Amino acid sequence: MERVGVFTCSGCGIGEALDIEALSNAAEDPKPTCTASHPCLCAPEGMASVRKAVDDEKLEGVILAACSSRAKQQELQLDRAGTMVERVSLREQVVWSHPPGEEDTQVLAEDLVRMGMARVTRAKPATPTSEPVETGVLVVGGGVAGLEAARGASGLGHEVVLIEKEDTLGGRTKGLRFQTPGRPPYDALVPSGLPDLVAAVHEDPQIKVLTGARVRAIKGQPGQFAVEVETPGGVESFKSGAIVQATGARPYDATKLGHLGYGSSSNVITSHELEAMLSRGELGCPSDGKLPKRVLFIQCAGSRDPEHLPYCSSECCGVTLRQIATIHKDHPEVETATVYKDMRTGGQLERFYQAVQTQPGSLFTRGEVSAVEGNGHLKVHLKESLLGDDVSLDADLVVLAVGMVPNSADGEAIRALRDAQQRTQKGDSEVQRKEAQKVVDELKHHEGTEILNLEYRQGPDLPVLRYGFPDSHFICFPYETRRTGIYAAGTVRAPMDAAQAAEDGWGAAMKAIQCIEEARRGEAVHPRSGDLGVPDFFLQRCTQCKRCTEECPFGTLNEDEKGTPQLNALRCRRCGICMGACPERIISFPDYSVDATAAAIKAMSVPDEFDEKPRILALMCENDALPALDAAALARTQWNPWVRVIPLRCLGSTNLVWIADALSRGIDGVILIGCRHGDDYQCHYVKGSELANTRLENLQETLTRLAVEPERVKVVELAHDESDRIPQLLDEFADELEELGASPLKGF
Repeated sequence: MERVGVFTCSGCGIGEALDIEALSNAAEDPKPTCTASHPCLCAPEGMASVRKAVDDEKLEGVILAACSSRAKQQELQLDRAGTMVERVSLREQVVWSHPPGEEDTQVLAEDLVRMGMARVTRAKPATPTSEPVETGVLVVGGGVAGLEAARGASGLGHEVVLIEKEDTLGGRTKGLRFQTPGRPPYDALVPSGLPDLVAAVHEDPQIKVLTGARVRAIKGQPGQFAVEVETPGGVESFKSGAIVQATGARPYDATKLGHLGYGSSSNVITSHELEAMLSRGELGCPSDGKLPKRVLFIQCAGSRDPEHLPYCSSECCGVTLRQIATIHKDHPEVETATVYKDMRTGGQLERFYQAVQTQPGSLFTRGEVSAVEGNGHLKVHLKESLLGDDVSLDADLVVLAVGMVPNSADGEAIRALRDAQQRTQKGDSEVQRKEAQKVVDELKHHEGTEILNLEYRQGPDLPVLRYGFPDSHFICFPYETRRTGIYAAGTVRAPMDAAQAAEDGWGAAMKAIQCIEEARRGEAVHPRSGDLGVPDFFLQRCTQCKRCTEECPFGTLNEDEKGTPQLNALRCRRCGICMGACPERIISFPDYSVDATAAAIKAMSVPDEFDEKPRILALMCENDALPALDAAALARTQWNPWVRVIPLRCLGSTNLVWIADALSRGIDGVILIGCRHGDDYQCHYVKGSELANTRLENLQETLTRLAVEPERVKVVELAHDESDRIPQLLDEFADELEELGASPLKGF
């Protein structure tokens, strides 16, 4: 790119703090085609002057040296197809965070302009993919979430195929006579609305229902999923644009709760077994069929327990309240008692709890169940209860409110499959690699756990968290999974009650439709929604190392028989993790590449050691670290003027050549600031920051061999709301480098 214009805003204090004329002429290699400044670049007349210059000078690229790229996005839109725009943050990274009029502040601003010029001259505008896109939605699972997802997608004008493995729709709520109240005054049972919902789905001409069916295979990518379904009538094949997985949850295995009497007494049952009785309008002790005089409910049976289910299943308290209300409605003479750790009745459910508490013959007490004894008539022993430290309650029927386990793929099998796949490539010996291949062959089709049967290099189903729920960015994108275009809804996604599952179905349906529309335009989904660029692979230099296919969190890449990566462009989230993984540097995006960032690093001014003004390169994640930096600037917090910031799409896109280039130029230190990682990660790209940490561990060994102090490279985890830490982190790193002294590579 040769014809580039530099346009500087002098508003927001920029003109008072900096020499605008010197700033406009900072870029020298190459020099800009034209330069101009405006007192308010984000005003309509400001951008009109930029557009006029683009047209008159036939500019291929534009640098807007003004505020952060996260600010004024609508106001600073260029609206000129084929012209690249590079934002340079003079306001936040310079004048709001450094003393005005000082030499170091001016040099910082000039460096940022030169770095922006280096990036834009090595970029080119992205062009959208023009692939055909299907608009239908596949919903897997016919429970409440799946039914609502099907209705939602249909109501928005999309054809839907709904698959249910059972012969009838309804899922776990099938057969319920009553449901917890969902409308004022929220204090009494209401009839189940499931029959009407099922009828509405069957009557909808845009929804095709396949019962007694299972997914045989899903190939392709968003907008182009090719689906094969086994039905009682044979195999059906069709295309789908996006998928909602709403396969629900199952009760926790109560046979593991022998200490609560399950298995040793037939009169100890689960809440789901009681539900079946109440659905038939029956209530009796399994031992003799007689109506119990007292039914005792044990809450959190196996839940919130590190030995069983460490999490709260969310719905159990509401289910127990509904069952108690049903018992009192059908059999007013039966007493009920409930032993709980905590009654979790959020929102309007608290009103229902209060109403059930006031019913005659209803007892609630907090406590811990230490044992359940007896066979016919039962004694439930409590400790640390509101009734006393060591008491027992009599009961004829004990109900265990067990939690839920998601009906997702077998998490352990999936993890074992991935580990074995990696060992086939990285085993210490040929024998180990062959043994690992046997494991792969055994687990590739782990019978009984396949749900979607995806044709993905990284496994046939959705990746799951340690508790078996499909993985997603749990803070910002609740329906997202690691498989683009596939959205989880209902209790397969997270523990929730039926009302929440209904809302979840609608939310997932809207995300599915949003994905279809973005695929139609060739755009990425979150968090770079609207991004048109897709990675380019210079395969002539590919060594088939498989790092890109293994490390992509979203399964974007498949492989051919030789191990060469095969791109599925519409699966790509544009994070650049594959770019950071590639040792041969053959992967690049039109507007984001190893070469462009390396050029920006080389554009930094690096004083010699006698000037005693070190240079620090800060590579910052654009999703958490950069917003925190902007927030610190907004608070007018100052930090070290030696720092030069380069925003990254994800810390996982860091290619080690950038750090090598920086240190070889005599830059004194490199700090990488990214998201938290681990089981409760906050990375928008799931494991990008974790991968960056892993790669840098290898780099530290290399630095030691080169006689460069490993302390010159530092990785920091930072949350979005920790803006107060930014100045402290940068200043402390500068102090550490000052103690180390100038880089030993300075001047070479």
